Amino acid sequence: MAEPARRIDRIDTAPRFTAADVAALNARFEGVATADMIKAVLEEKLLDRVAVVSSFGTESAVLLDLVAQADPATPVIFLDTGKMFDETLAYRDLLIERLGLQDVRNITPDAATIEAKDATGLRWSYDPDGCCEIRKVLPLAVAMRGLDASITGRKGFQASTRSGIARFELDGDRIKFNPLADWGKPDLDAWFERRDLPRHPLEAKGYLSIGCAPCTSVVKPGEDPRAGRWRGWDKVECGIHGEPLTNPGDEPVF
Repeated sequence: MAEPARRIDRIDTAPRFTAADVAALNARFEGVATADMIKAVLEEKLLDRVAVVSSFGTESAVLLDLVAQADPATPVIFLDTGKMFDETLAYRDLLIERLGLQDVRNITPDAATIEAKDATGLRWSYDPDGCCEIRKVLPLAVAMRGLDASITGRKGFQASTRSGIARFELDGDRIKFNPLADWGKPDLDAWFERRDLPRHPLEAKGYLSIGCAPCTSVVKPGEDPRAGRWRGWDKVECGIHGEPLTNPGDEPVF
């Protein structure tokens, strides 16, 4: 079977990856153990320039541990929106040390954009989509310049919007790699126990999916794990996993 296309010269206008590349990757790794798949993808550089996008939330330690075992120098992008729980920032620092992560990139919103569009810091309360746009979506678009793919912690069981996601997806002309797409909560819990990974300090208080503090609440019994995000709004995603990220330039920013 043909290998996925290699990264093209940036002078060329051809896409980085195509639907055929995604299909080949999903076929090659069908039934392959997650750890073995991650190791092969990183060692063989199948996604070229790639970074993990992590929230350092309640389940993040599993993916970060798997990636660190394969290559602890893999870049990790953390979107520090300026609205994070203090506990999340402390958990980030703990996992960096515990897992030996060598390249965690803390990405913050553009100060001028925040001043122009959210000077009061209250946009989350009346326009959560707009708040996510300036604090997460746009900063991630900048952070992804010079990168060809992202590794995410999305899982099919988390919400109806994520049900049935594949391990590899096309994201514009980039690839989005979801190693834990078919993992369930028991799988995650077993990995935490097996690897003695620390838990996010807010999980025990009922926060099962953790984002920005103003828009995260406790999940009630029987609700899906992301029910505590943007409660009261017709919103289940922040936007970074929606339409392909805009890419205003292709030069590396790090």
